[in-house]
Formats: sequence, structure tokens, C-alpha cells
Amino acid sequence: MIKNIVFDMGKVLVDYDDMISCNHFAKSEEEALAIHRELFRSPEWIDMDRGTMTEEEAMVRIKKRLNNPEWNEAAQQCMDHWHEYNLHGKLGMAEVVADMKHRGYGIYLLSNASTRLRRYQHTLPGFQYFDGTIVSAEEKLLKPEPEIYHRLFDRYNLKPEECFFIDDLEVNIQGAAACGMRGYCFADGSVEKLKKVLDSLNADRMAAEN
Repeated sequence: MIKNIVFDMGKVLVDYDDMISCNHFAKSEEEALAIHRELFRSPEWIDMDRGTMTEEEAMVRIKKRLNNPEWNEAAQQCMDHWHEYNLHGKLGMAEVVADMKHRGYGIYLLSNASTRLRRYQHTLPGFQYFDGTIVSAEEKLLKPEPEIYHRLFDRYNLKPEECFFIDDLEVNIQGAAACGMRGYCFADGSVEKLKKVLDSLNADRMAAEN
């Protein structure tokens, strides 16, 4: 019986478009595309999510590749302010989180993200209902590594078979399943489909309790 709902962040609770900040701070399309490539699609971005590199260390490498004073300044502005421009709450997800909380489920966040998430976590849809959060950079782990799922279970004393995971990547859902946690791949972003899945889970729970 499912008692806890575990949410991913990106493309689940929030949508994002990395080009928004690039276009805002860059002075040309060429510059914006270069910053997008060297910052948001860089190996350093993954290292920051893993918690093995700081933003300052990443920017040293990124600026060296860009090798242009004006572009470097725009890239720094993107790094400093990307979450203010690129992220926005996914329409309808605040209501989904609130509804599941009010139905009596534990609510958790499991995200591949840098430590910067702590600066804007209060803006995430349904944040006030979270019972716990696991941020990859703080754990030095990334989904779909099994250790990060077990970290969630161990830290919050959860049974995998009582948890249901919502992520936009099938590989992360498979990683969770290998650790005993069922899930739903939210790749299409349809909140209405997700609601039906969660309604079905709740119906099964009510039947089991009765």
C-alpha cells in the first residue's frame, strides 16, 4: 500500500527553459548559444549536481572555454541568476501536491540538483507540504544510482514498497524500481494523466484499509 509520494523537481514540479537567462544577458544569438552550451550543457553542470564542484570552480573552467570578457560576464550573470529567469512552477502541480498531502500521504522531494536549490526551494509548488528532501549535491550522489534512493528511505525511515516516485526520466523510474519503489514516468508532462494515476493509487489504498 502506497503511503508516500516522492516527486522529482525539474519537468515535474517546475518547468524550465535555460535559454531565457542566456537571451536576457547575452547581446547576440551567437553569445547566447555559446553560454547555453558551455554552462547549461557542460560537464561542470553535472559535477555541480553531484556536489563535487562548486559554482566558482565551474565558472573558472567555463570562462576559460568562452575566452571572451563580455561573454564571460554574461555567463556569470546567468550562473548567478538562472533560477530567477529559467524556472517556473508547473501549472496544476501545487494543487496535486496539496491534494495528496490532504489525503494523508507523506510528501518528499528527490532531485538531481546543485546546492543552489536551497536558495529557491521555497518557491517550488507545494513546498510547504514536503516532509523531507534529498538533494543530490548534498549527498554526492545522482539518480539513478541506487544509493540515492536508499538514502531517501534510510533518512526518513521509509519502506520502498510504500513509496511512489514521479520523475520525467524513465531511467530514474527504473532505478527506483530496482530499489523496490514503484513509479510513474511523467515524460509527457500531463497533469491530468498524473492525477488519474494518483487517484487510482488512492483508491487502492482505501480498498486495502477497508
